[in-house]
Amino acid sequence: MLLIVLHVIFVLVCVFLILVILLQSGKGGDVAAAFGGSGSQTAFGPRGAQKPLEKATVVAAMIFMLLALIFSLPGIGTESVVDEGASPQPSPVSKPATAPTASPAASPTAAASPEASASPAASPSK
Repeated sequence: MLLIVLHVIFVLVCVFLILVILLQSGKGGDVAAAFGGSGSQTAFGPRGAQKPLEKATVVAAMIFMLLALIFSLPGIGTESVVDEGASPQPSPVSKPATAPTASPAASPTAAASPEASASPAASPSK
């Protein structure tokens, strides 16, 4: 149950980290400039939103790396496909269709009797 909660938190942190990084302004402008707005951000001032976004990015990146490290530890999460010392379990394989064991050409009695191997057209008629 705890592992499922950690995976959900990991996915949410990933999405949050992507959004926070995309919201930050680069050297050329911010998200508002990409959509046609070239004015300053009125809620935080011209550079006011930069510091909270930078802090949120650092915190989200630290949580992301911590959870990724926890998931990489042995014994946490699902079992590995490659286990040392574990012998592979043979999978049940369906047997191929086998030919009949006693075929007329392979049986010793068929080779010994000429009537069994001769065709009816080749037998002498009475």
